[in-house]
Amino acid sequence: MTCMMGDDCRPRCGWCNLNNPAYVAYHDTEWGVPTRDDGRLFEMLMLEPFQAGLSWETILNKRGNFRRAFDGYSIERICAYGEAKIAELMGDPGIIRNRRKIEAAINNAQVFRSMQATEPGGFAGYIWRFTDGRVIHETGKSTSVLSDAVAADLKSRGMRFIGSTTAYAYLQSIGVIRSHEPGCFLYGDGGGAAAAR
Repeated sequence: MTCMMGDDCRPRCGWCNLNNPAYVAYHDTEWGVPTRDDGRLFEMLMLEPFQAGLSWETILNKRGNFRRAFDGYSIERICAYGEAKIAELMGDPGIIRNRRKIEAAINNAQVFRSMQATEPGGFAGYIWRFTDGRVIHETGKSTSVLSDAVAADLKSRGMRFIGSTTAYAYLQSIGVIRSHEPGCFLYGDGGGAAAAR
């Protein structure tokens, strides 16, 4: 795969739009960085289902709007959303106004909260157990045996809009899977850039 150079002359993954500073920053500092912080794990789990049928760049460009609209990702508030809040979200032009995705986000927040309370180590403990805490390095895929298993398990627990492709993108975003392309300055361990946070 072809990597592209930014203004700083560092080669990056070919999908990274160098004309979008937010996208470059996301590529350089977030994507593929292992995290065990339940707050970040929750934010990314909220955002990924909204991407279905759209580009991640579209979602990233609206990230601040999503954070505002969903009360700073307060899990307690989101779990309590009812019809009035759904109607408010459906009227918000700053986010993706898809009722099924909004309802799925609320439902998934409720499942996430339950898992935080019941899984050893919270949600982070749950998601990292799939790889025994190891980061998987692979490129050129959109699904895998791992994402199949994660999607199936999350769906069995009641989560919605979580197929294998969405699960794979989620695992990449939180650093369980590290997929920077050969030639990218972050390929492999990125010189230590992938330290868990």
